[in-house]
Amino acid sequence: MNLDGLVGILVLLLFGPAILFAIIGFILLFAKKRKAAKVLFIMAVVYVIISLSICGGMGS
Repeated sequence: MNLDGLVGILVLLLFGPAILFAIIGFILLFAKKRKAAKVLFIMAVVYVIISLSICGGMGS
């Protein structure tokens, strides 16, 4: 049974929104909206921490 697609979807769910938040944060950082950029960076880090702990707990 080939589960490559499932692994790809899990990785996308783990890091996709965090990468998107970080990209938008960098755009806002260069647009001189530093407070909004900080909020998005914090959201990205929190999302990664939560998603890794939830998926890591399910996988073990």
